[in-house]
Amino acid sequence: MDAPMKFVQIVDFETDRLDEMRALSEEMDKKFAGRSGGPTHRLVLRDRNTPGRCLVVIEFDSYEEAMRNSNDPETTKMAERMAALCTRPPSFTDCDVLETTEIK
Repeated sequence: MDAPMKFVQIVDFETDRLDEMRALSEEMDKKFAGRSGGPTHRLVLRDRNTPGRCLVVIEFDSYEEAMRNSNDPETTKMAERMAALCTRPPSFTDCDVLETTEIK
C-alpha cells in the first residue's frame, strides 16, 4: 500500500495588520500543537512587490488530514478571525506534493 501523499494548502491574503495576524497565528500554533492530523509545517512569505500581500504554505501529512483539520470548528473560528484582519478575502490553493528536494 502506498503511503499517503503529502498535501499543501497555499493561503494568499492581504493585510495591513500583520502583527495581529502573527499573534493570532502563534495562538493557533499553541492551541493545535501536538494535535493529531494538524499541520506539520508552515512557511510564511511576504510579497516584496505588493505591500501587505502574504502567502502562507501549510503542509499536512495527507489531503484527508487537511480536510479533517479544515472541518474542525476550532479551525473555522481561527480562519474567521484571520479573515477579519485581511483587507480582501483570502484565496486558497490546494496542492499535492509531488516532490521535495533539499539543496545544499
